[in-house]
Amino acid sequence: MELKGRTALVTGGASGLGRAVVERLVGAGMNVVILDREKSEGATVAAGLGKAAHFEPSDVTSPELVKKAVDGAVARFGGLHVGVSCAGVGAAARTLGKTGPMDLEVFRTVINVNLVGTFNVARLCADAMSRNQPTADGERGVIINTASIAAFDGQVGQVPYAASKGGIVAMALPMARDLMKNGIRVVTIAPGIFDTPMLAQVPEDIRRALGESVPFPSRLGRPAEFAALAQHIVENCMLNGEVIRLDGALRMAPK
Repeated sequence: MELKGRTALVTGGASGLGRAVVERLVGAGMNVVILDREKSEGATVAAGLGKAAHFEPSDVTSPELVKKAVDGAVARFGGLHVGVSCAGVGAAARTLGKTGPMDLEVFRTVINVNLVGTFNVARLCADAMSRNQPTADGERGVIINTASIAAFDGQVGQVPYAASKGGIVAMALPMARDLMKNGIRVVTIAPGIFDTPMLAQVPEDIRRALGESVPFPSRLGRPAEFAALAQHIVENCMLNGEVIRLDGALRMAPK
């Protein structure tokens, strides 16, 4: 799909991987709606990017708020062509810990934000995309979801997170098949260890050790590298129904 003049909606777009995607797509000539929490830096990011970017405070788990953002993108920019889901949360808790079994609410919250939220955004973006005029290839839109290598190599204490990301991995192919008649592609990126604000809170020696655990290149991934892959997915019409690991060949140990 040609990027220039088209519109994307990016969840979690105020920071980390999502922000890198927003900046990359705006730089490539797209309009972008940044969907993130009200107290995020979304408004600041949008202001710095000019008229091509708009911040929409929202909650990915809310059907009403996400539909408002999608409808707003169509009204503001004349259509919606790309949906990128980067919003997510994590929780460190063992199935059975020293004080007893994991609080079920911890598991439910992570699943609700990461998995249900991703599907909520995808289904509403797909609805808007289905009304676009098709390209010469019959393409109307692209949905990019974000999983994690934890979906395959979940570590100790990662059951909620791994389960949520595993669900996103499992959605890729059937969702692509669901939407093939609408001309909408679906691709999932499963990143490894990336240098995001969440990881910035980790002590430097641990950050360095994490980077050195990556086979090659032996460093933390850069958000710009994630964004570059997202752009390529949009531009490459043959990428569909696939899960792409972006991890420098890392396979995580149990802990």
